[in-house]
Amino acid sequence: MSENSAPQPPSSPVRHRRPLVAGCVAVVAAALALVGCGTANGALRPQPVISSSAPSSTAPGTPTPSAAAPSPSGSTPSGATPSRSAPSTATPSRSAPSTAVPSSAAPKPSTARPSAPKPPPPTTSKAPAPAQPPPSAPATRPPTTKAPTTTPVPPPAPPASGVPTSVVRSTASGGRTVALTFDDGPGTATGQVLDLLAQYGAKATFCQIGQQAAANPAMVRRILAAGHRLCDHSVHHPQPFASLPHDRTVYEISAAKDMIVQAGGPGTRVGWFRAPGGGFTADNQRVAAELGLRPLGWSVDPRDWSRPGVPSIVSTVQSQLKPGGVVLLHDGGGDRSQTVAALRQLLPWLVAQGYRFDFPAG
Repeated sequence: MSENSAPQPPSSPVRHRRPLVAGCVAVVAAALALVGCGTANGALRPQPVISSSAPSSTAPGTPTPSAAAPSPSGSTPSGATPSRSAPSTATPSRSAPSTAVPSSAAPKPSTARPSAPKPPPPTTSKAPAPAQPPPSAPATRPPTTKAPTTTPVPPPAPPASGVPTSVVRSTASGGRTVALTFDDGPGTATGQVLDLLAQYGAKATFCQIGQQAAANPAMVRRILAAGHRLCDHSVHHPQPFASLPHDRTVYEISAAKDMIVQAGGPGTRVGWFRAPGGGFTADNQRVAAELGLRPLGWSVDPRDWSRPGVPSIVSTVQSQLKPGGVVLLHDGGGDRSQTVAALRQLLPWLVAQGYRFDFPAG
């Protein structure tokens, strides 16, 4: 053959390749049409498409490997094989994104962990459920709390003895009455006072010091025999009486009462307690009430113990006295001549003013 026929063998395979390449292009175009946008995710490269084209010809998939065929001897199938391996390597690249997805999902569990702590709130909400048994306990607690509130109320001694702790400053009957009271006896002036009271039919209350009563029992009995009444004025007349400790207060009041009762004899009754200097406190008032003694104050005080003079004593009583008043005078504790002289003027004046003689409220 001529030289023109020699190059034909190599050209004939090229001619056969072109229809094959065109067929491959058509297959790829069809795959692209079917897959659409899936090429971005690697759906165009799946091996099913390659496997279907493999038996027919060199179905490498892309025209680039066909142009890179090493020899003109028609070993295109063998050259297609490396092209298939390329897609196979693309497959691991798909797995890489798949691993990237879990990596992106990995932080999500970390965000999900904050949600895991949220279960504790339900646990706290569940706690009330076991706490339901305690409601039965509180039901029993109110009675226990109510008991202490009621117990402090009864303890006041006055209700127990029936004697109020408030200080008396008025007569028992009220109205146009007056209560004459004499402190610190029995003393040297007590007999004279008793004589004057008897002349006007006046009754009085004698607030006696314990040791004085013990030293003059006969005078105590005379007071009682005349219809007068007795009052506790402590054992020693300590001042300031309000500053005494509790134990000393109890002694001064209780011991004086015992001394007066013993001096007066059987049936002697002591109805009041007058604190020396008027030093009343909640404590000594309670102590007196527990002993059955009503705290006794006054509404008129001429300060006769200071011996201001008879006119001063008389004028103070006449100006300060109101119906139902209690007058403070003294029959002991010193020279009481001014008190006796003032009483000689006051008794007829009281009668002329229409006053009746009474005892303090008990």
